[in-house]
Amino acid sequence: MVTPALRARTWSGQTFDNPTEETLFDLLSEMNLRHRYLTVERLTTEPSGQHYMQVRLNDDWSCHLEYRDGGSEQRFQARVPGPFEMAGHDIAARVLTSWAFGVPGWKEALPWVQEQDPHGQP
Repeated sequence: MVTPALRARTWSGQTFDNPTEETLFDLLSEMNLRHRYLTVERLTTEPSGQHYMQVRLNDDWSCHLEYRDGGSEQRFQARVPGPFEMAGHDIAARVLTSWAFGVPGWKEALPWVQEQDPHGQP
């Protein structure tokens, strides 16, 4: 059995191993104010559990993206203005799928900000 390289996890806990670009696009399309999250994790990058991108839909229909590229000091976030069901979805899908499949340019597509820990440190 081949170990999957990527795993997508939906708001309901459903998982998709090695999702295609189309699957990720469709999962994002299903998001709404009740089903707000989609996380895609790289399973073959060490340390385990520390390399992922998450898309979260906000109450105002804007979109919050977060990616982690290693330890807790390597967490970054960006916001895509709403409404999500229009241009926001396409932007989030392009960034998420580019990250997932290693396509250059995803990092430059949004103004990423390093997340702060609860003690005010990056």
